Amino acid sequence: MGEDDQDTWGARALCRTADPEELFAEGAAQNRAKAICTGCPVRTECLAHALDHRIEHGIWGGMTERERRSLLRRRPLVTSWRRLLEAARSEHEQRAAPGDGPAWDAAG
Repeated sequence: MGEDDQDTWGARALCRTADPEELFAEGAAQNRAKAICTGCPVRTECLAHALDHRIEHGIWGGMTERERRSLLRRRPLVTSWRRLLEAARSEHEQRAAPGDGPAWDAAG
Protein backbone atom coordinates (compact mmCIF):
# COMPACT_ATOMS: atom_id res chain seq x y z
CA MET A 1 0.00 0.00 0.00
CA GLY A 2 2.90 2.34 0.61
CA GLU A 3 2.47 5.85 1.92
CA ASP A 4 -1.04 7.17 2.46
CA ASP A 5 -1.05 9.44 -0.58
CA GLN A 6 -4.70 9.97 -1.42
CA ASP A 7 -3.77 11.59 -4.74
CA THR A 8 -2.11 8.35 -5.84
CA TRP A 9 -4.76 5.81 -4.83
CA GLY A 10 -7.70 8.19 -5.20
CA ALA A 11 -7.12 8.41 -8.94
CA ARG A 12 -7.77 4.65 -9.20
CA ALA A 13 -10.90 4.62 -7.03
CA LEU A 14 -14.13 3.45 -8.65
CA CYS A 15 -16.01 6.27 -6.93
CA ARG A 16 -13.89 9.03 -8.47
CA THR A 17 -16.59 9.70 -11.07
CA ALA A 18 -19.57 9.18 -8.73
CA ASP A 19 -21.74 12.02 -7.56
CA PRO A 20 -20.36 12.99 -4.12
CA GLU A 21 -23.93 13.15 -2.80
CA GLU A 22 -24.16 9.38 -3.38
CA LEU A 23 -21.15 8.75 -1.14
CA PHE A 24 -22.46 10.88 1.71
CA ALA A 25 -25.93 9.34 1.77
CA GLU A 26 -27.97 8.32 4.80
CA GLY A 27 -30.20 5.38 5.58
CA ALA A 28 -30.92 2.80 2.88
CA ALA A 29 -29.07 4.87 0.26
CA GLN A 30 -25.85 3.97 2.07
CA ASN A 31 -26.13 0.41 0.75
CA ARG A 32 -26.10 1.73 -2.83
CA ALA A 33 -23.05 3.82 -2.01
CA LYS A 34 -21.29 0.82 -0.42
CA ALA A 35 -21.98 -1.20 -3.58
CA ILE A 36 -19.78 1.23 -5.51
CA CYS A 37 -16.86 0.02 -3.35
CA THR A 38 -17.36 -3.62 -4.29
CA GLY A 39 -14.45 -4.64 -6.47
CA CYS A 40 -12.65 -1.31 -6.12
CA PRO A 41 -8.89 -1.82 -6.50
CA VAL A 42 -8.11 0.71 -3.74
CA ARG A 43 -10.79 -0.20 -1.23
CA THR A 44 -8.20 -1.07 1.43
CA GLU A 45 -6.28 2.18 0.99
CA CYS A 46 -9.52 4.15 1.15
CA LEU A 47 -10.68 2.46 4.35
CA ALA A 48 -7.27 2.85 5.99
CA HIS A 49 -7.26 6.55 5.09
CA ALA A 50 -10.68 7.09 6.67
CA LEU A 51 -9.78 5.17 9.82
CA ASP A 52 -6.35 6.74 10.28
CA HIS A 53 -7.76 10.24 9.76
CA ARG A 54 -10.94 9.58 11.78
CA ILE A 55 -13.16 10.76 8.92
CA GLU A 56 -16.64 10.96 10.34
CA HIS A 57 -18.84 11.28 7.27
CA GLY A 58 -19.46 9.33 4.09
CA ILE A 59 -18.78 5.87 2.75
CA TRP A 60 -15.08 5.04 2.72
CA GLY A 61 -13.67 1.64 1.80
CA GLY A 62 -17.13 0.13 1.81
CA MET A 63 -17.93 1.13 5.39
CA THR A 64 -20.40 3.64 6.79
CA GLU A 65 -19.62 6.15 9.52
CA ARG A 66 -21.30 3.91 12.08
CA GLU A 67 -19.34 0.83 10.96
CA ARG A 68 -16.05 2.73 11.15
CA ARG A 69 -16.84 4.13 14.62
CA SER A 70 -17.67 0.62 15.81
CA LEU A 71 -14.41 -0.75 14.42
CA LEU A 72 -12.42 2.06 16.04
CA ARG A 73 -14.08 1.34 19.41
CA ARG A 74 -13.34 -2.38 19.13
CA ARG A 75 -9.66 -1.79 18.25
CA PRO A 76 -8.61 1.32 20.24
CA LEU A 77 -4.93 0.34 20.33
CA VAL A 78 -4.42 0.37 16.55
CA THR A 79 -2.07 3.24 15.76
CA SER A 80 -1.88 2.71 11.99
CA TRP A 81 -4.79 1.16 10.14
CA ARG A 82 -2.77 1.46 6.94
CA ARG A 83 -0.06 -0.84 8.30
CA LEU A 84 -2.56 -3.24 9.86
CA LEU A 85 -4.66 -3.56 6.70
CA GLU A 86 -1.57 -3.78 4.50
CA ALA A 87 -0.26 -6.69 6.61
CA ALA A 88 -3.65 -8.42 6.57
CA ARG A 89 -3.93 -8.05 2.79
CA SER A 90 -0.41 -9.40 2.29
CA GLU A 91 -1.16 -12.41 4.48
CA HIS A 92 -4.42 -13.04 2.63
CA GLU A 93 -2.69 -12.84 -0.75
CA GLN A 94 -0.02 -15.32 0.39
CA ARG A 95 -2.68 -17.78 1.52
CA ALA A 96 -4.64 -17.41 -1.71
CA ALA A 97 -1.61 -17.65 -4.01
CA PRO A 98 -2.18 -19.54 -7.29
CA GLY A 99 -1.20 -23.19 -7.07
CA ASP A 100 -2.08 -23.35 -3.40
CA GLY A 101 -5.46 -24.99 -3.98
CA PRO A 102 -6.88 -27.64 -1.70
CA ALA A 103 -4.90 -30.87 -1.31
CA TRP A 104 -7.78 -32.92 -2.72
CA ASP A 105 -7.57 -30.85 -5.90
CA ALA A 106 -3.94 -31.86 -6.53
CA ALA A 107 -4.65 -35.53 -5.78
CA GLY A 108 -6.96 -35.57 -8.81
